[in-house]
Amino acid sequence: MKGVILDGYTANPGDLTWEALESMCELTVYDRTSPEETVERAKDAAIILTNKVCLHKAEIEHLPNLKYIGVLATGYNIVDLDSAREHGIVVTNVPAYSSESVAQMVFAHLLSITNRTEHYAIQNRMGRWSACPDFSYCDTLLTELAGKTFGIVGLGNIGSRVATIAQAFNMKVIACTSKSSGALPAGIEKRTLAELLQESDIVSLHCPLTPDTRHLISRQSLLQMKSSAILINTSRGPLVNDQDVADALQGHRLRAYCADVLTEEPPRAGNPLLQCDNAFITPHIAWATKEARTRLIDVAVNNVKAFIDNKPVNVVG
Repeated sequence: MKGVILDGYTANPGDLTWEALESMCELTVYDRTSPEETVERAKDAAIILTNKVCLHKAEIEHLPNLKYIGVLATGYNIVDLDSAREHGIVVTNVPAYSSESVAQMVFAHLLSITNRTEHYAIQNRMGRWSACPDFSYCDTLLTELAGKTFGIVGLGNIGSRVATIAQAFNMKVIACTSKSSGALPAGIEKRTLAELLQESDIVSLHCPLTPDTRHLISRQSLLQMKSSAILINTSRGPLVNDQDVADALQGHRLRAYCADVLTEEPPRAGNPLLQCDNAFITPHIAWATKEARTRLIDVAVNNVKAFIDNKPVNVVG
């Protein structure tokens, strides 16, 4: 049985191994695959693993040997599920592998704003502290998290982990969620989106991207937020309107925007957020700790094994 990994580099740039998959099938691994290369590279494969390479109806219809698609991620919108179902192709994903790492990134971003450690480290490499007449100096606003209100939009695996960490910082946690108030963990209060935006000192987005949540954060919703608020997005780029957030930052109607995702990835050079001093953008790496990538590959391997054993797990669609 032949298998192909179409874009293995991001999950495994060389510090992990595909040996477990190689023991199950005749495996070919490509670091990256363009849309024009997809069908040619996958034409003989019964098993395809993909992270961001799309398998739409046009590709699926030209892959007669294909029996299984394993998405190397939690989101699976890159696959045309209707077409896969029509052709009897099993599609699986890897749920919840990066919850700890993404939650960690939320607070890495937040603490970089409230404590400005990178700012001071850079200054002091340039001799600022050595030239200081006092034992200490402070030229930025520093903020204590205890007592602040942390608003979470979406209380799934990652949102729930973020809530626990926020509570450990002695913050008040409120959430906009489809869960009932009675189903929320202890100490978390339910709010509508409007209430959450108005009350929160920090807003962290953890909801899926749907037609209803696209541009959830735009000019109108930003006007409901405190001008001192910090907005964090480690979920999906299109949850926010990039231009509206940039305008709010430049107009001092938002203290800071921290994001690990953007509407377009990689971003075009003219993305307005890249020009804002108080926008802190990381290149979609919250999921990419070695520990999370190891879990990703382990689950992907188990998914393939379960499929071969005719007992598929983590099936989507």
